[in-house]
Amino acid sequence: MSTHIQGKQLNVSAIKNGTVIDHVPSKNLFEVISILKLQNIDSQITFGSNLESKKLGSKAIIKISDKFFVQDEINKIAILAPQARLSIIKDYAVVEKQKISVPEYIHGITKCFNPSCITNHQNIKPKYTVLADNPISLQCFYCEKITEQEHFDFI
Repeated sequence: MSTHIQGKQLNVSAIKNGTVIDHVPSKNLFEVISILKLQNIDSQITFGSNLESKKLGSKAIIKISDKFFVQDEINKIAILAPQARLSIIKDYAVVEKQKISVPEYIHGITKCFNPSCITNHQNIKPKYTVLADNPISLQCFYCEKITEQEHFDFI
């Protein structure tokens, strides 16, 4: 990745193996890092924020060495950055590109907005049906309360 600044170039080293998360809204960068618990891994992580994007206006990018995401983690990214794209890197080459999409059902990612919901009082993982994906709207499987994206409280 190269960034040009007044005729100068800043180089960010390529990763040999790992994942690049691109097209993350800049405002969601640190939430994505937090929800994926990237602050707890020992691999090299490079991120940039407020980068120019024709699609988003401003975007963020995260490069993680030696990390490949499972579907539950990809679903977490989808909740915060449904327009994000994953690039899988092996031996310095992109071997796969994945467009992220919001799944039909969400399990154990956010708390239910309803303080009376059983999931907020017992050891039960919240489950939701996704009603809309822009903005994201979830309906609790247990209490049927609808939680809008601005009220998500991530577990």
